[in-house]
Amino acid sequence: MPTAVPGIAAQAELDTAALPARERILRKAHDLFYREGIRATGIDRVISESGVSKVTLYRHFPSKNELVLAFLDDRHRRWMAWFRPALARHGGRLESLPAVLAEWFRSPVYRGCAFINSVGELGDTQPQVREIARRHKQDMCDAIAELLPPSRHRKLDAQAIALAVDGAIVRAQADPTPEAALRALTRLLRGWSQGAEAETAAS
Repeated sequence: MPTAVPGIAAQAELDTAALPARERILRKAHDLFYREGIRATGIDRVISESGVSKVTLYRHFPSKNELVLAFLDDRHRRWMAWFRPALARHGGRLESLPAVLAEWFRSPVYRGCAFINSVGELGDTQPQVREIARRHKQDMCDAIAELLPPSRHRKLDAQAIALAVDGAIVRAQADPTPEAALRALTRLLRGWSQGAEAETAAS
């Protein structure tokens, strides 16, 4: 899975024929779960499109739930492997966030946050899904905190900004273009930076 756009490329565009069966299954499951939804994607569809037998799939993933958890773990690892370098590539500043997210939002395979989507589908019945999503959001928040100057409010500020980022992610998923979400996030971050500068000057 290349890391050009949020560590996630359209799986259908990749030549997976030479990959081991487990990786082939995981890539196809990722494509289907993210694009069409977890509940809407049956195991038989994953088997058919990954080109493996039912026995092979269940040898690697004994249940659909285990496949879902593997998908989320893999998605988290690859998304974070994109996010941190992308922040650095765009200057490593808080103001870099909209440009980084624009890479993702403008991708033709963008379908919002896989973790928000998965909790919406399964969070009430599968606590492990909720826990993976919580860890993902915490790691994203930690990466944002690294962009902020040291202060006694750094952790809370990072949480507030991460919440705004999640809002932009959902807004970009709902709108036909991501520009409104990016403009709103840019304005919010500019206001936060100005407030932080004023607080520093007054201290």
